[in-house]
Amino acid sequence: MTARTRRVRLPALAANYAVLIILAIVFVAPFVVLLSAALKPATQDVFSFPPDLIPRPPVPDWFIHAWTVIDFPRYLLNSVLYVGVMVPAYLVVAALTAYPLARMRFRFRGLVFMLFLSTMFLPGELMLIPRFLVVSQLGLADSYGGVILPGLLSATGIFLLRQTFAAVPQALEDAARMDGCREWGIFWHVMVPAARPAFAVLAIFGFISVWNSFIWPLVVLKDTDKYPIALALSYLTGVTGTDVRSLAAGTVISLIPVIVFFVLMQRHILEGMKGAVKG
Repeated sequence: MTARTRRVRLPALAANYAVLIILAIVFVAPFVVLLSAALKPATQDVFSFPPDLIPRPPVPDWFIHAWTVIDFPRYLLNSVLYVGVMVPAYLVVAALTAYPLARMRFRFRGLVFMLFLSTMFLPGELMLIPRFLVVSQLGLADSYGGVILPGLLSATGIFLLRQTFAAVPQALEDAARMDGCREWGIFWHVMVPAARPAFAVLAIFGFISVWNSFIWPLVVLKDTDKYPIALALSYLTGVTGTDVRSLAAGTVISLIPVIVFFVLMQRHILEGMKGAVKG
């Protein structure tokens, strides 16, 4: 690289880093404000202007209060149960639906795919009443199954995996058939490994969606002992009144599993991106 080329590229590189730093600040700032409110003592104003983000001194009292004023461990376990059942089942259903739409030939395949795709444009609130009627008829209202069942099928997951499976080179499928693989073997040994980054993305989206689920559990559940953590936080607001510090502390606790899960899954996304670049 010549000196002239280096002089031309340095301003562009600096501008790129400046934009990335600004975006990082924009995305991280809400969490910093939330953590600051959760650590501030009662004598320090949470809504001061200009914002005072440094707790003086930082105290863990609000975390203890949020953990004990409601049955926080139970609500966390409920969310873990919902995530542990719904996310794997959601991935399996989406993959088994997307594979035939991408790689098999049958009549009305395009029409079926368009019908799935059209449901992506329906607002979730529009489906609340039909879902509730179906769940009630099945006898699953106010139960864990009533929360889990409607979340097992997603047009977004089917669309993403269908596009991923369709992009797998035909040569890989032909080679697998020559080695004696049937459809199930091709799906499991060729398509699933090739779509690992897509599965990681869907797992992250599914985890966040289930973990933050609020409206549907509120509609279908009456027993507060079955509440997920997102719904329990609103219940915490009712218990603590205007005490935003306890609410902030509870929210920080509820965010920790999401951050941990994202850190664990991002490696698979990065590996897939590296493979795409090399290809």
